[in-house]
This record gives sequence, structure tokens and C-alpha cells, in this order.
Amino acid sequence: MPKLTVEGYGTFDVPAGKRLILAVEQDANVDILHACGGNARCTTCRVEFVAGEPTKITEAEKNLLAAKGLPAGIRLACQIACDDDMTIRAISRLEGSGRPDAGREPEPAIAPPPVWV
Repeated sequence: MPKLTVEGYGTFDVPAGKRLILAVEQDANVDILHACGGNARCTTCRVEFVAGEPTKITEAEKNLLAAKGLPAGIRLACQIACDDDMTIRAISRLEGSGRPDAGREPEPAIAPPPVWV
């Protein structure tokens, strides 16, 4: 079972393959944003990797990160599966965002269907 460490929140065992966005929200109990419902359209689910950044990336995530000009180490939690231990900073949270809610609940499977590059 992979371990997810969220700085300031602790370390949590998460089921292998669980979407990172859901693990952060459900297992670590962090109010992470997901305005587009976890579909790689908005970048509100940004996290910063401290350790264990996955080498796999979906085509949707790669294209969106490039279009937004986000720096290395910043990834979209909606496009990552918890397959290995990782340590992150939750940098895009509901608290202080001015949004009324975090967004529509993401589905269990990565969406859009992943094309790995």
C-alpha cells in the first residue's frame, strides 16, 4: 500500500491505484480544489512534489501544464495514480480561494481516459 505524505497533514496509507486527488481529499482530509471535477481542464488541483514525483504523465496533464507554463515539480493531482510513496504540498486549497466549494467530486478513474506519454 503506497504512503502519501501531505506536508502539514501527515502520512497516510492509500490504496494502490487510487487517484491522487481523491487520496488527498478523502484520506488526508485536505480541502484541495478540483473545479473541473478532475478532468485536466482547470489546474485547480495543483500539488507540488517534494519527493516521489511519478515519471508517468498523461498527455492531457502534459499539455495543460505546458499551456499554463507551470514550473517543474508542479503536477495535477487529478491525473496521477498513487502507485508509489510520494510527498506533496497541497498548494491549491479551498480555504482562502474565495470559491463556494471545491468542485464536482472526481470520478474514481483518471479522466479523460489516460494516454501516457
